Amino acid sequence: MPVDQAPVAVTFEGLSQILARRDQGKSPSPPAVVASVFQTGLNLMRDLEQKGIRVLGVDCNPENPGFRSRYARSYLCPNPDKEPEKWLAFMLSLAAAMGEKAVLIPASDIFVSAIGRHARVLSDHFIFSEAGAVLQASLATKETQYALAKEYGLPCPRAAYIQSVEDMERFCKEARFPALLKPLHQREWQALPEDNPFRHCKTVSASTPEELLSHYSKVSGLVPEAVTQEEIVGPDSAKYCYLSVYAKSGQRLGSCVVQELRAYPLLYGCATLVEPVVDEEIDSVCNKFLMSIGYKGICEIELKRDTRDGKLLLIEVNPRFSGTGDCSKYTGVETGYLHYLDLIGQTPPPVVPTKFGFRHVMLCADMSAFPKYLAQGQMGWKDWIRSLSGPLEFFDFDTADFAIARVTAMNGARAFLRGLWDNWRPRK
Repeated sequence: MPVDQAPVAVTFEGLSQILARRDQGKSPSPPAVVASVFQTGLNLMRDLEQKGIRVLGVDCNPENPGFRSRYARSYLCPNPDKEPEKWLAFMLSLAAAMGEKAVLIPASDIFVSAIGRHARVLSDHFIFSEAGAVLQASLATKETQYALAKEYGLPCPRAAYIQSVEDMERFCKEARFPALLKPLHQREWQALPEDNPFRHCKTVSASTPEELLSHYSKVSGLVPEAVTQEEIVGPDSAKYCYLSVYAKSGQRLGSCVVQELRAYPLLYGCATLVEPVVDEEIDSVCNKFLMSIGYKGICEIELKRDTRDGKLLLIEVNPRFSGTGDCSKYTGVETGYLHYLDLIGQTPPPVVPTKFGFRHVMLCADMSAFPKYLAQGQMGWKDWIRSLSGPLEFFDFDTADFAIARVTAMNGARAFLRGLWDNWRPRK
């Protein structure tokens, strides 16, 4: 066995207790390994554990909440971007320690890429769709997303893959402004120096060619590869997400559509408040695209209607279980569980959303967002309170997982008060 494919000596404390659990009176279903224990992956572990599935998590960031949660157990692994061979060896060691094949599901881009990169080797030790993992890994880059969207008829704004100033100048000559600049992978900008203004940005906007070139100059020295695209003009409420899961056969097992009501950062950030809606156009366009490319697994597609002409256009594809994707469970479309059943050969019949009339909240992010909306005059106190007065489901506030819920509430409160103070101080 090659060195980079050999298991390494790792102690998986508590693993035997996890594997010893059995469904009551039933033969045990395969365990599940969720790659990423950020809140997104933690929610997926919770959903699977509540179905009686033996589940554990792996992550390279010890600060993620899954390491402190009451749900399942999480193990610290090497960073698959920085140490790909060590990460693979860790995963093979985990498989050997488990002694049985586990379902492997990614919940962040870094692990989507890692599983796709090592799909052939991992497929001998874990249960997942090898072809699906390779496609998901390719979709984790903006370049591939827009190329496939253009090829298979998913409407998208003019976009270009950028490797140099010359590439950017060519785009500027043809594009309609405003325009956006994005990293190929979001995590590439997260690794920028602390003093870089775009370190934690998913995307940045430019009103003119000169501003776009200036933005690119701030990142090109360290991360020359990027994607730029014409901006889809409109408020946060013009955004929608198609949440879905597809079987290994290519059949759609379930889907729903949610409308974004708020985001943080405003316009270009993650949705902080969404509600399920019925939109046949979005359902049809997204389903046709994913069926055409032979997609397998869980997927989120984010789109927006441009207020200048009403056209529906692609923002991005997230080929994994996502933060907004957590909302699908509450509509009756449990994408994570449906995916698990399909992978173990118990493919369920397709389901449709049956529950509406609620809103899904990222509590900490929404408390950070409101002071910004207030400062810009887009929302008042009554509007905000009214938006949260109906039935709510939470992404990051689960009272049954009190240690995590307490931290969420405290961080949200601090962000809320800090935002109000920052807005009030200049006026004084």
